[in-house]
Amino acid sequence: MALIRYEPFNLLNQLQREMNRLLDTGRLDNAEAGHVLADWAPTVDIEEETNQFIIHADLPGVENKDIDITLENGVLTLKGQRSTENQEEGKQYRRVERVRGTFMRRFALPDVADADKVSAKYKDGVLEVLVPKRESVQPRRIAIES
Repeated sequence: MALIRYEPFNLLNQLQREMNRLLDTGRLDNAEAGHVLADWAPTVDIEEETNQFIIHADLPGVENKDIDITLENGVLTLKGQRSTENQEEGKQYRRVERVRGTFMRRFALPDVADADKVSAKYKDGVLEVLVPKRESVQPRRIAIES
């Protein structure tokens, strides 16, 4: 007997995605309005350590050259594209779930982030962005005089 995870809003979310795709409301390319063309958003984990934040973004099938990371006005933007595979004529797919096209995620960095020292690594389909904290905001021990 297989266990299936119950997600009560799954069908509603799927309907909303399909309606957005049909009406093309999620694919605006108006930089003045703050909208950017994006077909999907990668999943991320954000970890906070005492001296830095670490963002891990899952980007399987995306090549390093297709990823663009920018930092402007305290907003870190990850964007890029996952290429579509050449579909051979005559193949009939029963299901296509892997998302292709342009992706984007934006993160507002906290005031403690040191924007000048942000770095990134990409390995095995996982993008790791290191956002160090400024030294002036690091916790320090205060000696008690007696």
